[in-house]
Amino acid sequence: MQNFNVECAVIGAGPAGLTAAIALASAGVETALAARCTPADDYRTSALLHGSIRALVALGVWERCRSHAAPLRSIRIIDDTGRLLRAPEIEFLASDIGFEAFGHNIENRFLLDALRARARELTSLTWIEHDAETIEIEDDDVSVRLTGGSLVTCRLAVGADGRRSLCRAAAGVETRRREYTQTALTLNFRHSRPHQDRSTEFHTEHGPFTLVPLPGERSSLVFVVDAGAAPALAALSAAQMSQEIERRSHSILGKIEVEPGRGIFPLAVETARQFGARRVVLVGEAAHVVPPIGAQGLNLGLRDAATAGELVASAYRKGEDIGAGALTEHYDRIRRADIASRTLAVDVLNRSLLSDFLPLQALRGLGLFLMKRFPSLRQAAMRGGIMPMALLPRLMRA
Repeated sequence: MQNFNVECAVIGAGPAGLTAAIALASAGVETALAARCTPADDYRTSALLHGSIRALVALGVWERCRSHAAPLRSIRIIDDTGRLLRAPEIEFLASDIGFEAFGHNIENRFLLDALRARARELTSLTWIEHDAETIEIEDDDVSVRLTGGSLVTCRLAVGADGRRSLCRAAAGVETRRREYTQTALTLNFRHSRPHQDRSTEFHTEHGPFTLVPLPGERSSLVFVVDAGAAPALAALSAAQMSQEIERRSHSILGKIEVEPGRGIFPLAVETARQFGARRVVLVGEAAHVVPPIGAQGLNLGLRDAATAGELVASAYRKGEDIGAGALTEHYDRIRRADIASRTLAVDVLNRSLLSDFLPLQALRGLGLFLMKRFPSLRQAAMRGGIMPMALLPRLMRA
């Protein structure tokens, strides 16, 4: 049992928490990372957009895992709803806005390995491999009692401890939550035809069916279905699932062979009412939960982490109290517009697929038609989607 007195404590060691800890320690802020190091056996993938890649490059992480990532050079959207009003097929090319790729898709286990390796190198970062048990917030500091009995005292706690965040509860922050009648099934698979670095998204009446490239002739799948159909689908054998994916993808990737490891997740939206309060800032799923649609969840979390690192490092260099209300309120203001706009965009897209309301279907189809017809509109949508410059922390613009 040991006591630690540091400037900042990061609670949680998922990708957002690790990124926040690395950003803080890289800036010389004495930081403790409190979380168990669990096996990196998560076979889910994450599509990291351009700004996230830049941050990982700047923090010395990306070179450790880039060989396990596949570039996303184009995004193809196909209306597969079978409804009377259908949107035109459209393809977005990264080259149209001067980028080699929109980002890269990587298995979470390789990203976590790279983040963990970098975290262990930093002399300003102490990793205490115990989870937080209790968190008490006083006027001048935060006390974090860990499961091993150790105590961490800090001026600011970064809550990266997920949907049931102790940090969020300790700060007295409530959430807004809405559940969907959908479930997402995720898995990886091999295929006989090349994906050509193209992500293909079939829009169905139950949600997106999205194929995202991985290195070689492999891809990942995010398959959003009606919640009632999810158990039977998840119970399919490997051979049956392979046939089902090939059928639903219209054989665009040829013969399919699914790999071991599946995930199944009920869809919901949950957003904290404040992202910073009482010597706590929230990052990742402690701050926001969004459906796995449009590659927004982890990228939002990494923007949280980079923003927190930037604000704290600036205050620390000036000799200011890094947990003061001025900093947590500033963080809340900065992150609010980005999180709200991305959450709304995902929600509107998802609802437009589920709705049988003809005017809404027509509006969605018109939007895609206009983007296909007018290159300038399509390019503006692409730039806003991957690099919202007014909202990006400097770490992601480096």
